Amino acid sequence: MGTKKNVDMTATETEVKIVEAPETAESQEGVTEVVAAKPAKQKKVRSKKYQAVRAQLDKSKLYPVQEAVALVKKLSYSKFVGSVEAHLVVKEEGISVELALPHSTGKSVRVAVVDAALLSDIEAGKLDFDVLVAHPEFMPKLAKFAKILGPKGLMPNPKNGTLTPNPEIKKKSLEAGAFNLKTEKKAPLMHLTVGKTNMSENDLVDNIEALLKALQGKALKLSIAPSMGPGIKVLIEDQDEE
Repeated sequence: MGTKKNVDMTATETEVKIVEAPETAESQEGVTEVVAAKPAKQKKVRSKKYQAVRAQLDKSKLYPVQEAVALVKKLSYSKFVGSVEAHLVVKEEGISVELALPHSTGKSVRVAVVDAALLSDIEAGKLDFDVLVAHPEFMPKLAKFAKILGPKGLMPNPKNGTLTPNPEIKKKSLEAGAFNLKTEKKAPLMHLTVGKTNMSENDLVDNIEALLKALQGKALKLSIAPSMGPGIKVLIEDQDEE
């Protein structure tokens, strides 16, 4: 059966929600429900510099990696040496890969191996490390610090290799630039720094290609951007999954 809609077009500061009802003897018209409007989201105003460099891009184009990297370096307008960030859409949530970029991104990682002295430091609230690596024998002693280490993502975990029978070997690997890359908790998105704007184009390309290779065809979309400058869509070549 058909339906009819009745909308009060004089409403200004409210949101009009139309609820359709079937035509019956008791109801010949649709029901109009007026609810409180959500505040209008203000559009972000970009600087003139940003707009000027953004105008040099083709918004609809996917750029080959080498060309995208050249544009990132060219269109970065920061007065400092900026980072080059990669933002990915992947096939699903929960993807995690261990990645070692062939060229340093300029970011150092402080890695600590659990021992008796470090346990005392943690108990005293001293967390002078970015990654904590431990032998399984220390986990019972680390358990009481779960409320301190857990929220900061510092609790050793076998899934990312930080809980291992060979913590010293893992420490060297992490200090050399290896790290665990995973999606956001509730979205198939990944973000990471792949280098600096003063790196050579070839080194940046190598890092991006290593990233895509590690994902084994799970990357659907990729864009790269400098700390200050527009994002550039990157063409992802076909890659076979293992």
